[in-house]
Amino acid sequence: MATNSRDSDLGFLDLVNACDNFRLPANHRADIPLSSSTQDTLVPWTLTQSLDSPVVGLLKPEIIDLLREEEDGSWVIPDPASVPRTAYRVSFHPSIDTPAKRTKVMRKLCEGWRDSGTIYQDIIGPKKWRNEMYPVYRNPFGVHRAHDPKAGDDDSDDSNYAFEMERSACVLFGVVTYGVHMTIYQQTNGNEIQIWVPTRSRTKQTWPGYLDNSVAGGIPSGMSAFDSIVKEAAEEASIDEDITRRLAKCAGSISYYLQTSAGWLQPGVQYVYDMKIPDDIDPMLFQPKPADGEVESFDLLPLHVVISKMKQGLFKANCALVLIDFLIRHGYLTPENDPNFMEIVTRLHGRFHYDRW
Repeated sequence: MATNSRDSDLGFLDLVNACDNFRLPANHRADIPLSSSTQDTLVPWTLTQSLDSPVVGLLKPEIIDLLREEEDGSWVIPDPASVPRTAYRVSFHPSIDTPAKRTKVMRKLCEGWRDSGTIYQDIIGPKKWRNEMYPVYRNPFGVHRAHDPKAGDDDSDDSNYAFEMERSACVLFGVVTYGVHMTIYQQTNGNEIQIWVPTRSRTKQTWPGYLDNSVAGGIPSGMSAFDSIVKEAAEEASIDEDITRRLAKCAGSISYYLQTSAGWLQPGVQYVYDMKIPDDIDPMLFQPKPADGEVESFDLLPLHVVISKMKQGLFKANCALVLIDFLIRHGYLTPENDPNFMEIVTRLHGRFHYDRW
């Protein structure tokens, strides 16, 4: 867990910078690497080699080197000398032309890397494997509805959904991931806001021991954002499904471009929800309780304490952004009390330079 005790050292813009910390170089499409010796450049990952094929991720050279070693013919990796640098891309083989086929290729690839015992075991090894499929979309800001075989969907390739892949492996391919975050809060008779804040389990695969949003989680393939928040509220916080469906309100979204300390890209979109505990109902009926082992405890904290802990760097990075968004929407962070207001607002809704992928 973070141990930074420098109360108020971090401003809200500092918290944004810690999560939205990556920018594509202006000429990155003209700077395609020829080998893994150029570690700071990125290669577009597309569905096909067609110039109008959507880019679904950005690959580091070391991933391309590993894909070259695959012998099943599922990948097209052109000779850099034979393709103009501005058109260079890595793609699936033309025969891998439906969501189901792409999903099958990605499952085999990622499970092979997991079971290798040597390839990125700190990311997708057995101890890091999530066994949860995430959707990959052609346009991260398009319709988010993944293929659901249980609903009788056919394997059409006409929608925004392109395929799905193991959650833990997404960071290796620079794809956009999607999640849901909800703030459960109440107001006292003196109109003070109090927020339920969980402490993440110290055995969590990511950010162990950090503070989190009241309820949060990824959106599994085939599930809507709202159904995901209902599921997470029940699984993480023991909140009855009926309560969440009745009181959770969509309050927008945030998007940010995170680069890890190891250089991996994690662009993220988080759907944001509020749940205000009604004034005329016993607030303890809404008290979240740890359920699935991912949360160590929940504490009901006054807003000023939440802000203090944010500024000490005690929150998971994207959870701090969700809380900043909450402060803006509820009038606690304004142009009058923070000179970086406009920078903060716009940075909470980035587009990942998607038009330049």
